[in-house]
Amino acid sequence: MAVILHKDYKVERDDYAAAGKVSSDIKQTLNSIGYDPKVMRRIAVASYESEINMLIHAYGGDITMDIMDDGQVKLVFKDPGPGIPDLEKALTPGFSTASEKARAMGFGAGMGLPNIQRVTDDFDIQSSQDGTTLTLSFRPAK
Repeated sequence: MAVILHKDYKVERDDYAAAGKVSSDIKQTLNSIGYDPKVMRRIAVASYESEINMLIHAYGGDITMDIMDDGQVKLVFKDPGPGIPDLEKALTPGFSTASEKARAMGFGAGMGLPNIQRVTDDFDIQSSQDGTTLTLSFRPAK
């Protein structure tokens, strides 16, 4: 399996004005190559939720997208911290550690990670105080 398209993105902490720009570019890129709309919708949900989590909870971070020659899409969200203290709680629908600022802007309902996990084909999350890496994969529709 070879990478046929690779993109790198940067997310800045608390940059609410840029919220959703990366996920929008991912969706536009997939649309431009004729990617399946049903799978693209799942990718859009997962990338938006992940991008917002980086903006709200982490010190910003980096996102990569790889489109493979078999149609698989792999997204990696990597931030430098502070990490997720309790992954089990974070994966529980409704649990949130969002700030008052984030909540006032309509974010922080505690559905991000559960929604991401629900719409991906492969979901892996690793977290420590040194940062979190979220790896998501989506297979093309059959």
